Amino acid sequence: MKEGRKRVKQKDLMEAVEVVIAGKEMKDRVLNPKEREMVAYHEVGHALVSALQKNSQPVQKITIVPRTSGSLGHTVSMPEEERYLLTRSELLAQITTLLGGRAAETLIFGEVTTGASNDIERATKLPRGMVTQYGMSDQFGPVGLESTTNQYLDGRSVPHHSEKTGALIDAEVQKILSECQQSANYLLADNKESLEKIAAYLLEKENISGEEFMQLLQE
Repeated sequence: MKEGRKRVKQKDLMEAVEVVIAGKEMKDRVLNPKEREMVAYHEVGHALVSALQKNSQPVQKITIVPRTSGSLGHTVSMPEEERYLLTRSELLAQITTLLGGRAAETLIFGEVTTGASNDIERATKLPRGMVTQYGMSDQFGPVGLESTTNQYLDGRSVPHHSEKTGALIDAEVQKILSECQQSANYLLADNKESLEKIAAYLLEKENISGEEFMQLLQE
């Protein structure tokens, strides 16, 4: 009985998180079969890359039900306990996971879609923070190269470097992104059978819980 109530509570919490992240469900928005298949592979790509890495957050849910935010599907990954700090390896795992959807599109369809735009935007911010604010770059070391203004105002980044250094920062960010994209590509290429199996299941069910996902992966 207690276990049942716990699962209901977790489901309600997950739905609340999803509304904040992506808005409410729009089941009346119907995608054509090709787009739906692309979205499924994209989302499973995120989930699979996350699960295959040592320092990533566990997958809680995968869905291809469109949302009011404009999202055609999403993958929810959250830590099992509240976290306040992230290590360099955990940030790299996050970047690689964000690029997993794009990696899946390339592997299965031979090209990428516009659905990866938000992933790329988020993935680009992480390595830039690593290089300019967190001292996680081998090239620059523990140097504060940018600061962020009050996030409740405009959250604008303020540079503390020359134009020449700015070009070097861009190159370092690009290097991190390229390495993470390569890692995502390799992980999915080595696990293509699991990618196809889980994507087929997602196309049938539309929603997969974290537990279902791990069971499918372990099979």
